[in-house]
Amino acid sequence: MKIRKKRHTKDTVLRRSKRRWAPIPCSLMENSLGPFPQHVQQVQSDAAQNYTIFYSISGPGVDKEPLNLFFIHKDTGDIFCTRSIDREQYQEFALYAYATTADGYAPEYPLPLVFRVEDDNDNAPYFENKVTIFSVPENCRSGTSVGKVTAIDLDEPDTLHTRLKYKILQQIPDHPKHFSIHPDTGVITTTSPLLDREQCDRYQLIMEVRDMGGQHFGLFNTGTITISLEDENDNSPFFTETSYLTEVEENRIDVEILRMAVHDLDLPNTPHSKAVYTILQGNENGNFKISTDPNTNEAVLCVVKPLNYEVSRQIILKIGVVNEAQFSNAPNSQAPTMCTTTVTVKVKDRDEGPECHPAVKVIQSKDGLPAGQELLGYKALDPETGSGEGLRYKKIGDEDNWFEINENTGDLRTVKVLDRESKFVKNDQYNISVVATDAGGRSCTGTLVVLLEDNNDHPPQVDKDVTICQHTQDFAVLAPVDPDGPENGPPFQFFLDNSSSRHWTLDTKDGKTAILREKQHLDYNYYNVPIEIRDRHGFAAKHILSVRVCDCTTPSDCKMSSKLRESDVKLANVVLGKWAILAMVLGSALLLCVLFTCFCVTAKKTVKKCFPDDVAQQNLIVSNTEGPGEEVMEANIRLPTQTSNMCDTSMSLGTLGGQGVKTQQSFEMVKGGYPLDSSKGGGHQTLECVTGTGQGGTDTGRYAYTEWHRFTQPRLGEEFVRGHTLIKN
Repeated sequence: MKIRKKRHTKDTVLRRSKRRWAPIPCSLMENSLGPFPQHVQQVQSDAAQNYTIFYSISGPGVDKEPLNLFFIHKDTGDIFCTRSIDREQYQEFALYAYATTADGYAPEYPLPLVFRVEDDNDNAPYFENKVTIFSVPENCRSGTSVGKVTAIDLDEPDTLHTRLKYKILQQIPDHPKHFSIHPDTGVITTTSPLLDREQCDRYQLIMEVRDMGGQHFGLFNTGTITISLEDENDNSPFFTETSYLTEVEENRIDVEILRMAVHDLDLPNTPHSKAVYTILQGNENGNFKISTDPNTNEAVLCVVKPLNYEVSRQIILKIGVVNEAQFSNAPNSQAPTMCTTTVTVKVKDRDEGPECHPAVKVIQSKDGLPAGQELLGYKALDPETGSGEGLRYKKIGDEDNWFEINENTGDLRTVKVLDRESKFVKNDQYNISVVATDAGGRSCTGTLVVLLEDNNDHPPQVDKDVTICQHTQDFAVLAPVDPDGPENGPPFQFFLDNSSSRHWTLDTKDGKTAILREKQHLDYNYYNVPIEIRDRHGFAAKHILSVRVCDCTTPSDCKMSSKLRESDVKLANVVLGKWAILAMVLGSALLLCVLFTCFCVTAKKTVKKCFPDDVAQQNLIVSNTEGPGEEVMEANIRLPTQTSNMCDTSMSLGTLGGQGVKTQQSFEMVKGGYPLDSSKGGGHQTLECVTGTGQGGTDTGRYAYTEWHRFTQPRLGEEFVRGHTLIKN
């Protein structure tokens, strides 16, 4: 045995560029039987020629799951496997081999080792789904694809171990054969066009899948495939009987008289088997109706319109039946014909009540027909006698109570004037409901429609409240309405009253409306505008429009107060011209000037000027008349005196300044020592003058009076001193 020299730690390490440190391809057989431990491979390093080398491995199967599957002899580098391996669990193992010296030195890089597990055909293929259900329409053509089955093999793909073949072992029921399968793809197809759901609605196929290309030694498995046939409407419904007989009393309605059953081989409770019934003959008058009972699929025959025994005692109906779904022809077959049956209906006689035929009767009358007029009423008949004798009539519907009815004849008598424009008249028609009763208490009800011919008894009407918004337009549109009919309505004629033509114009637009327009810009106010409107036959009515001229954009925006309307409505048509307004302004200004002048003269400072007794030659008195004053011959008239002394300048100025000028005063004229009253207003005041001493005082008073008279007389004139008279002695 060769003893390898141990390398000293100080020895120089020499490396070669090439050495035998390379993996040798290696594989392991799946499910190996041993014996174990089983030699797998040996690794060696060239460095072992000079040094003592120790080998080790790591990776899955050594120090990773599965643990302890491999181990290596540290001196020789032999690798061993300790047990069998399942390829479906571990396809390969990637290990690393290491070569080291005793002191841990690694002269070689780690060597990767890959141990591949060779597949063993130890897994039989199996179908992916335990229960597989396919469906295919009945009567389908040969070669129709039913479905595809798939199987799984866990062995190594793309090998003979996983090359699968399919085949049908058995068909249940097994005759006749209807299906085949492609051995490689597993696609199932039909082989016959004679699949009939009504004969067999389900088939089962026992399938086999085998690996190894289907060879007898291959592994295999079986499965069951279920194929359901989808229903097609290939069977016509048919009646269980070829004819039926039933009976019903006359005049009965909404009554069931017969039920008919049908049989259908197609799938129940589907459109392929649900029946649709039709009355083909015998129901020309619409007395019968046929329908389908959704629970039993039976035909239900009902009477919906009364039958008359006197007219027909027996009716024969022909009834056909089909399915809801359209019929589907089977291959090489003809379309079936509709199944039909006959129903004989016998009408039973009964003592019936009166007949109101027609249900609605129309009579004509003139609009405005006065009370007490006779109208032909509703007439009922007894079908047994063919006449209306013995019938009694009663009114059960008359909204406005226009008529009274004759109990024996049914004729009407008006109790009110007939008015076409009444709210109870619709489309010129007024309805009256009448019930006719026979001696046995049986009755019928009819409706009498009174068609009113229009009479021109209503003039055109118009909305009398009109608003003109001057921001948008200076006119208003008048749209009158005539309650009469169109033949007594428009075109309308519009006429403006002469009293309003000064400020307004009225123009007809289209025979139905008119335009009311201002001639000039009017103040914001209410105006009464009389107009007249005539219909096409000249029937007219006069209306006084209340026109509101407003500062607005739309009539709803007008905020004109209603108080203004109440106070100004009487003067709405009075318009002041510009000259009248100017005269009023100038007159007011003149009056203010005169009053201001009087105030200034009265308030002027004086130096105790008094009026002497002999100045009574000229006096100003208040007469409150517009005529000339009386001639007063009495010379002994003194000026009116005031309670305070007029010679007192300060007192006079204080009174005028403190109290102002009064518009109404009471004066007292002294004649011969007796006062003459000329009172106006409420108070009584006295003006008194104290005669001064000496001639100088008299001259001064007379000068003051004369100066005042000369200053005011030419300015006042007749307009100012109206109601006053200047008397001279």
